[in-house]
Amino acid sequence: MSDPAPNRLFLLDGMALAYRSHFAFITNPIRNSKGQNTSAIFGFANTLLSILDQEAPTHLAACFDTSVPTERHIIYPEYKANRESMPEDLRAQIPEIIRMLEAFRIPILRIDGYEADDTIGTLTRMADETDGFASYMVSQDKDLGQLISPSCFLWRPGKRGNEHEIIDVPTLLEHWNIKEPSQVIDILALMGDASDNIPGIPGIGEKTAKTLIEEFGSVENLLAHTDQLKGKRRENVEANADKAILSKKLATINRHVPLSVGLDALVRQTPDEPALRNFLQEYELRTIQARFFGKNPPRNAPANLPPDDLFAPVRSASESLDDSADHPVTVQSDGQLTLFEDHPVKTVNDIPHDYILINTEEERLRLARLLEQAPSWCFDTETTGLDPLTDSLLGIAFCMEPHKAWYVSISDPSDLEPFRNVFAGPAEKIGHNLKFDIKVMRAAGIKVAGPFFDSMLAHALVNPGLKHGMDSLAETMLSYQTIKLADIAPPGEGKGVLDTAAVPIETMARYSAEDADITFQLAGLLRKEVRESGMEPLFMEIEMPLLPVLADMEFEGVRILPKALEDASDAMTGYLEDLIRKVEQAAGHPLNLNSPKQLGELLFGELKLVEKPKKTKTGQFVTDEETLSTLSQKHEVVRDILAYREAAKLKGTYLDALPRFISPADGRIHSQFHQLLTATGRLASQDPNLQNIPVRSDQGKLIRKAFVPRSDEYLILSADYSQIELRIMAALSGDEAMIHAFRDNRDIHTETASRVYGVAREDVTSDMRRAAKMVNFGIIYGISAFGLSQRLGCPRAEAAALIENYFTQFPGVKAYMDTLIEKATRLGYAETLCGRKRMLPDLQSANKNIRSSAERTAINTPIQGTAAEMIKIAMIRVHRLLEQTRSRLILQIHDELLIDLHKEEQELVSPIVETMRTALVLPHGVPASVEAQTGANWLEAH
Repeated sequence: MSDPAPNRLFLLDGMALAYRSHFAFITNPIRNSKGQNTSAIFGFANTLLSILDQEAPTHLAACFDTSVPTERHIIYPEYKANRESMPEDLRAQIPEIIRMLEAFRIPILRIDGYEADDTIGTLTRMADETDGFASYMVSQDKDLGQLISPSCFLWRPGKRGNEHEIIDVPTLLEHWNIKEPSQVIDILALMGDASDNIPGIPGIGEKTAKTLIEEFGSVENLLAHTDQLKGKRRENVEANADKAILSKKLATINRHVPLSVGLDALVRQTPDEPALRNFLQEYELRTIQARFFGKNPPRNAPANLPPDDLFAPVRSASESLDDSADHPVTVQSDGQLTLFEDHPVKTVNDIPHDYILINTEEERLRLARLLEQAPSWCFDTETTGLDPLTDSLLGIAFCMEPHKAWYVSISDPSDLEPFRNVFAGPAEKIGHNLKFDIKVMRAAGIKVAGPFFDSMLAHALVNPGLKHGMDSLAETMLSYQTIKLADIAPPGEGKGVLDTAAVPIETMARYSAEDADITFQLAGLLRKEVRESGMEPLFMEIEMPLLPVLADMEFEGVRILPKALEDASDAMTGYLEDLIRKVEQAAGHPLNLNSPKQLGELLFGELKLVEKPKKTKTGQFVTDEETLSTLSQKHEVVRDILAYREAAKLKGTYLDALPRFISPADGRIHSQFHQLLTATGRLASQDPNLQNIPVRSDQGKLIRKAFVPRSDEYLILSADYSQIELRIMAALSGDEAMIHAFRDNRDIHTETASRVYGVAREDVTSDMRRAAKMVNFGIIYGISAFGLSQRLGCPRAEAAALIENYFTQFPGVKAYMDTLIEKATRLGYAETLCGRKRMLPDLQSANKNIRSSAERTAINTPIQGTAAEMIKIAMIRVHRLLEQTRSRLILQIHDELLIDLHKEEQELVSPIVETMRTALVLPHGVPASVEAQTGANWLEAH
């Protein structure tokens, strides 16, 4: 896309950006020290600064809706009537976003009787009609696509850390399969819009709407030629012609709003720096403040480095360093770079640095001796791709002090030999996403020994709701913009692939040395943050020692049998077909079980399982899993539908998909494990996700049967914690009845049933035990009487009585739960046994539902988080136990460890069990229990 226009108008869709920013952090909201939610302010400011930094706008404006009804509301009172009320946390931030925009001196346009889209449409029309203007609509709103023109673009903010996207005319036409942008209106008119309550034509979705507009060109032409349609589609379109015409009016943006300002009034202004500084300080947006006030004034040009600078050579080890630097820089003793407020955001060209290219054997030996003498150093590997097993190592950058780094080019395995003892030595190794680098070095035949400090994991621990990428941290924490790999590497084969091997060695040296240098500096800052968070022992004694364990486990991988999965998939297909026949027999007619609409008509229209069933905003019956689960006791067909959904999901997610993850290098699956992705600290796996394989179901058994040892010389060993969360609840609550039950090795569910139902243990029925089990695990998650009644299929009063009896029999549990909520409300966070903190500002919310959810989290976090810490410690110790053996740790699934156990090392089973059992000593003498079994596959071993 080319934009040669000298004037660049950026129009912020104010409310859309505020909503987007608020919900981007909904699981981990950003809060200041007063507990105020600042997610929307932070996200809005981030987007704005990205535009100021990268896009060099000459004109700016922010457009907002008003509360005054528009013409759309007049002709269709139901317009936007189904929208949920704005979250209270977001509502409180809107006036502050306005205040921030005023501090930036960005014009704010709010026109009574018109929506922000109309204002944007009018301004883009004015820009289109003015020579030398290009306009950019900053929004995710698909409706704005109708405004795109050769000089008007949609600037869509990136999602989940990805770069923004600019939609131009060709991109728009290709996406919608249309000939001109205005046809977006016609597609929206046919498919409707649930968020705006635009009706559209019932039964026509996006795919059908695109097809019809491709054929007929417009709504009007479609309605004029309905005789060309067939059967029910013709009847449907003709019966809803008025809705289509109305919907087109509602979807059409008004481009003639009576504005009192012209484009000249939107010229970019210098911000009111005192007001802006005060605002950012008030809301404790330190990263935004550092990012903005590192530049004076904000730049009017993109911050990308010019090509000549990107490819400027670093000095070789034999060259001398020019010490005549004229940039004032201070380096503190902890390695932190002090940036002066009156300097712009730095790049590699602004700060004196010494990046040295190492090419000869003598230079490698000299560097190795320096590293051996250093107590701590950072390293960063450069490879031809992201798969350590198949991609090649190009080089390694090292850094021992800020602004000085070495890049060792690797062209032969012998180039690594001088560093073998260095990596195995006692120095602390620093890196960003070190797990990847450790695997790269292992693939190259080099073992990397701890201790470790991973700046990515350190930031994830103390700032879980923010981005953890090195480039992002450099900008927010150091006011420094790094060289981007995409700027120096040409495209490779495949979408998004870069040919790193084609980068000139001097350029790669500069890029990699900078990465190591910046990571070393970030580690100095983050070390302090981890210490101040109170989680340093957790980080250094659990998370960092776990790092090489996960690296080794991922590198080892696990063997699966494709033929076993293929056979299981065939069996699953037969099972699915049987379920389809059963449901269709119950319905009395053919049925698409993948169609929520048809299922809703069957369950609520024909079988009438509920007197007043819930409906979606489009009027369709709700048939999600939660709804169906509550009805599973009412009709067998519901249970069959749920079984069908589970089986279909397992077939698609595992049986058919797992073979695609088999590595060509060794024929094994190498899932990636993330140790700080979840708020409780539980491990999460990816590519593929193995954590959600069902444990008890017959379908889950089919999957586990395909997981086998690496060869005939091995067995699969499964070592699994038994009821660990309940044991942790007993230990942390100090409830005597629960403690004695576990100490005496009694079945906790039978014990609970005996107490809550008031019968002897031997008289407990299977239904009683099932209900008690549901209560036991439900209590951990703060289950309500309503929730329990839905799960058990019993009246709410009966469920409430069960919970009340439970608390009567186990009073320590109730007291502990109340204490957890009180303490978390007072401190603002819940805490695990090992000191992991989870911030819970929603405990202060005035909204009862939000507050209740936070209270349930306050109860669950110490229990689930402590369980996560226990198995992490166990993994570290089991890994250490296996170091001198042929057996290897290969998988962690929730509370279970899988090991490739050599048949001649079966004496390891008892030490492994004991290592797990004693990994974390629980209070009040509550014992951990571990069940272990071996087999020819995972199914036999579990």
